[in-house]
Amino acid sequence: MRVLMTGGGTAGHINPALAIAEKIKKERPDAEILFVGAKGRMETTLVPAAGYPIKTVSVSGFQRRLTLKNIGRNIVAAVNVVTSSVAAAKIVKEFKPDIAIGTGGYVSGPVLREAIRHGVPTLVHESNAFPGVTVKMLAKEGATVLLCSEAARRYLPQDCEVVITGNPLRADFGTQDKAAAKAALGLDSRPLVLSFGGSLGARRINEAMTEVLRRSYKEGKLQHIHGTGKTGWDSMTAALQECGVPLAQDGISVREYITDMPQCMAAADLVICRCGAMTLSELPAAGKPSILIPSPYVAENHQYHNAMALVEQDAAVCIEEKDLTGDSLWEAIESITADAARMDAMAHNVRRLAIEDADERIYRVVCEKMK
Repeated sequence: MRVLMTGGGTAGHINPALAIAEKIKKERPDAEILFVGAKGRMETTLVPAAGYPIKTVSVSGFQRRLTLKNIGRNIVAAVNVVTSSVAAAKIVKEFKPDIAIGTGGYVSGPVLREAIRHGVPTLVHESNAFPGVTVKMLAKEGATVLLCSEAARRYLPQDCEVVITGNPLRADFGTQDKAAAKAALGLDSRPLVLSFGGSLGARRINEAMTEVLRRSYKEGKLQHIHGTGKTGWDSMTAALQECGVPLAQDGISVREYITDMPQCMAAADLVICRCGAMTLSELPAAGKPSILIPSPYVAENHQYHNAMALVEQDAAVCIEEKDLTGDSLWEAIESITADAARMDAMAHNVRRLAIEDADERIYRVVCEKMK
């Protein structure tokens, strides 16, 4: 069994690819798996670290905003369209895969297009609720699309083949006991609000949470774990110290990065975060109500669509960044945490969206396509 895997640029594309590869290797230890990534991107580090070989092609996206610098970038992108297709065709011919699987990112386009052109059964996994341009293009060309949720189906051509599989997750998400997690973290019975903006941080979330923590510390009704991210640590901790809020006492824990996320998620009563692809799977798996703050700086505003997939099921509240202030976030937190019945209903609604066997579903499709 020879499997060609491609996808990259961000962890949201790379981690699902690695999870799929891990499942295939578990079921078929003799499987040969080759990754194709974008030259210079993070997959060139993460994939070899996971034990898989990787080849690279040169790809880059087109810039929609026309500036002198972006015109130059678009010329490079146009050249890469040609060179990446040639390089991808060579890889497909030499490796002779039995199946090709992509998980998004610019690199998936040329690699999977060449796989389709050479008659290789092709799957593309979409981890967001709003399929990207590459996935839509590949769906029209004959790839089978694996979706994270039913909400994403409406954005694809009606005649393309779609399978709802969910996003593969780490095994420790959604399996830990809430009371045990709280005890392990040294927390009491007060509601715990878990908040973060990603590994680098999100300035607007940090600013709003600074005001939230100031008010919450004064009232003492809630507990908090907040991850500032690397870029927000110095400014946020200075702001908190200035207004007298401790960084690690009285039920408040402010960290640069949350390394024990599954445990913190298990302990949480309410989660405040961005709405990247994996949020759609992690929150349902953990069964957590949330306040979602979509990043406005991502392609096709896909984080807003991700948030709406949960909001429409009354499983989350969305505050767009243009409306985000300390006041608006505090009011949303208070309205949810003060109403136990509402928190329970939101938790129930989000839990219904969980797909816990995503890796098994994807593997079944792989086997079916290879018959």
